[in-house]
Amino acid sequence: MRTNSWAKNFFSKSSLSWIALILGVFAFILASYWTGQVTAFTQNILMKIGINIILAVGLNLIVGYAGQFSLGHAGFMAIGAYSAALVSKAVPGVQGMFLGMGIGLVITFVLALLVGIPTLRLRGDYLAIATLGIAEIIRITIMNLEITNGAAGVAGIPQNVNWITLYVFVVITTLIVVNFIHSSPGRAMIAVREDEITAESVGLQTTRYKTIAFVLGALTASIAGSLYASYFGVITPSQFTFQKSIDILIIVVFGGIGSITGSFAAAILLELLNVILAPYGQLRMIVYALAIIAIMIFKPSGLMGEFELRFSPFFKQNKQYSKLKKED
Repeated sequence: MRTNSWAKNFFSKSSLSWIALILGVFAFILASYWTGQVTAFTQNILMKIGINIILAVGLNLIVGYAGQFSLGHAGFMAIGAYSAALVSKAVPGVQGMFLGMGIGLVITFVLALLVGIPTLRLRGDYLAIATLGIAEIIRITIMNLEITNGAAGVAGIPQNVNWITLYVFVVITTLIVVNFIHSSPGRAMIAVREDEITAESVGLQTTRYKTIAFVLGALTASIAGSLYASYFGVITPSQFTFQKSIDILIIVVFGGIGSITGSFAAAILLELLNVILAPYGQLRMIVYALAIIAIMIFKPSGLMGEFELRFSPFFKQNKQYSKLKKED
């Protein structure tokens, strides 16, 4: 019975539409490569967009759906980046990158769990300060370790990631986060966000669900870090400062807190805006900041608000229309 139900959901019109969209975007990018439209510069932009999407989706889970204000994303990204970098240099080939990513995920899981259980009892600014402190502890620890080459960072990392690898990870991480949001623990997490006292009164373990979201978000940051190191080939502790956490938070807020679609849109638009304004030097940062301020003034809920791209309402409307047509 469950198998039939699963198969019915998987082969529903909505699910097939999502599969078609994923394959369609993949085919479009592939065709762009085949026709020579993608240069080395364009590829770097695509890779940055993909990595930012993974980071923003993970942080949106924590901030938008769990309602926790975290500024520790850069620290977990650093763990993934350095794990992949060091193992890739020791173990040749793609298997080295995946082994490093796996080690980074294990370290991130343990650390996020140890950190999340006590700190997620805090709220608001206190939680933000606590997670910021954790990210700085991670960065300073990396900077003072001999194995990580200190402040000089790690260079000469084998390039084991291409756009196809990144695209697959963008799809996988997004599917995991979205499915978690719509699962029973995900709905419990949203209930905790809406009213923690009421959630506790009906027996929900609020810290448990907040911790699950925090750990899952941290794992996505670790994956993004591993992909970043394995593509760009050079990493330093200065790339994972407080400013990096703020940059990811800007993407989430700009796109819409609580909107995965918004995270995608903001990651694409902000990176393109950054590239367009690059020739203007310091003026770029002023225009960039003004664009963000304008969105916050005229659209405080973000570019997409809480809007999510869904195909199911479209098919429901068509079904209702067909039913009414038959009745006529």
